[in-house]
Amino acid sequence: MEEIILDGSPPIAVVLRRSARAGRISLRVSRLDGRVSLTIPTRGSKSEAISFLREKEVWLRHQLVIQAPRVDLRVGAEVLFEGTPLVISQGKSRAAQIIGTQLLVPGPEAGYAAKIAAFLKARARPRLHAATEVYAARLGKPVKRITLRDTRSRWGSCSSAGNLNYSWRLIMAPPDVLDYVAAHEVAHLQEMNHSQAFWDVVERLYGPCADQRKWLRTNGNLLHQYVFD
Repeated sequence: MEEIILDGSPPIAVVLRRSARAGRISLRVSRLDGRVSLTIPTRGSKSEAISFLREKEVWLRHQLVIQAPRVDLRVGAEVLFEGTPLVISQGKSRAAQIIGTQLLVPGPEAGYAAKIAAFLKARARPRLHAATEVYAARLGKPVKRITLRDTRSRWGSCSSAGNLNYSWRLIMAPPDVLDYVAAHEVAHLQEMNHSQAFWDVVERLYGPCADQRKWLRTNGNLLHQYVFD
């Protein structure tokens, strides 16, 4: 992979990827974090790819404009928790806590991001573990390890060894969406693909999931609008 810059105001960083599976040039803007990737066939021409990128510049800039804006975590800002927006307010306890529709965070604003991230991770872990255990029990398959990360390209993954990985940002989504993702990854313990057989397993474990999948497609980028760095 290499990065190329599309000149303009503002300039746009684009990741150039070569893929043996690509039959044509394709341009993608991640709904999760706004990253732009340009994929070309293995033997494709870089100059041809750049020409394609320039042809799509108007479309690309529009897509970036409509992406959810980045949110700085400070007093008065809102952060999602289980699908509900909470107003960040000054707190006096030792750790962040929810009171009504407020998330009270102690200390100076400079430390809010780390404390809110810790708050979300602490609540994501038991919820994702519990949901995974429920669906694994229904499937009759063991889970070896569950890991939470701040993943950018996917909400969860399942390895052939039976290890499951989740994005802890799922705790910001509605509870039914988190549960669907857990069922989705557990289903991979039986079907390591996205065949009809796999979706049959998901529906057997979770039930109809069209609404939850649509929520992630439409609103998933909102979970990545918060700056925790």
